[in-house]
Amino acid sequence: MLHFQVRCILYSVGRLPSPKFSTFQTTILKRRWQTTLSSEKPTVLNRLLLKKAEQNLQEFKKLTDDLSKGVSFDVDNQKKYAKLSSICNIYENYMTSFNDCNELKQMIESDPTLREEAELELKESTKQLSHASSQLMKALLPSHPFASEPCIIELRPGAGGIEAMIFTQDLLNMYINYCHNKKWKYTIMEKNENESGDGIIDATITIDQPGSYDRLRFEAGVHRVQRIPATETKGRTHTSTAAVVVLPKVPETGSSGKELREFKPDEVRIDIMRARGKGGQHVNTTDSAVRLTHLPTGIVVSMQDERSQHKNKAKAYAILRARLLDKEQREKDEKERSLRKDQVTTTDRSDKIRTYNYPQNRVTDHRCGYTLYALDAVMNGTRLDEVIDAISDYETFELSKKELIEPSNN
Repeated sequence: MLHFQVRCILYSVGRLPSPKFSTFQTTILKRRWQTTLSSEKPTVLNRLLLKKAEQNLQEFKKLTDDLSKGVSFDVDNQKKYAKLSSICNIYENYMTSFNDCNELKQMIESDPTLREEAELELKESTKQLSHASSQLMKALLPSHPFASEPCIIELRPGAGGIEAMIFTQDLLNMYINYCHNKKWKYTIMEKNENESGDGIIDATITIDQPGSYDRLRFEAGVHRVQRIPATETKGRTHTSTAAVVVLPKVPETGSSGKELREFKPDEVRIDIMRARGKGGQHVNTTDSAVRLTHLPTGIVVSMQDERSQHKNKAKAYAILRARLLDKEQREKDEKERSLRKDQVTTTDRSDKIRTYNYPQNRVTDHRCGYTLYALDAVMNGTRLDEVIDAISDYETFELSKKELIEPSNN
């Protein structure tokens, strides 16, 4: 066993060629190193990106001078000033880490007596440089069109029967706990429980925090769970799925400056019906439920959460606008991708984006290959950020490697 541990260490730091481990040993190796190792080689930004950062720095200095002279700023200039201030701080951190790494490398080459201590400091400075590089790339690359918007999350069970419904409820609780940890305001717009057992048939939750869409848009897709259900008598592991849709929440007024979608009279069919579901004084007694059908696209939205027909209609229109906005954005992205000659991996909605394996205490995001052995912490929302950070960094790298960066060969 000791020999195997030594082989693991040497393999992880690149001192041994790829060894032939048994299946059991490979599993141990992944659990021990996959969520802790990070690249020793920092991402060195090329001159084009650094030039863009320097231009932002000069523009920030000009705005600072104008502010010191008493020039009044409108809303757009205030937002621009805040954004440039953030970019400049990140850029300064990057340059500080970059210079520290170069100085330590020169010290290692010129003074052997300080080599051991300098190598330790270089290792820490390299991590700081990699982090600063990632932050600067995210700040300078074009953001998502709806990055600053709140979001709407829709959840529906997939294959797996009642177990899929229970898993859908677990995912809903995960996002609610995540909002609690972030102190984000949320509202459960709709939740239809399974009348014949545990779990939910579908649910819709709105998160009113600005920028929550940019943070949670990576959650869109098919989530897969592998675990032994409570009703399983032979101890077999079952696989179930749940679908998660994340939409930008379209503002109900034009205060943000964006043009709101207006519907023609013959564009949407409105059906009024009685609410269905478990008991309650308003269920099956009043015509409060609303169903909207967008005739050009066939999108259907039903809402019966409120007792008021007018409130249900307003909620249904909000979801319809969000779905149409998401559909148009995805069609635009697909059209742009089809014009490219080379195929670039993306993080769009696809089957089985993530697996939650309870027997192995494992969460794996299949888009970027990131694995975290802390399933309970992810499900209670405390370590979901680590998974989101991994896929966010992956998307940033995929978007930027083609034009803006070059990996360091040092």
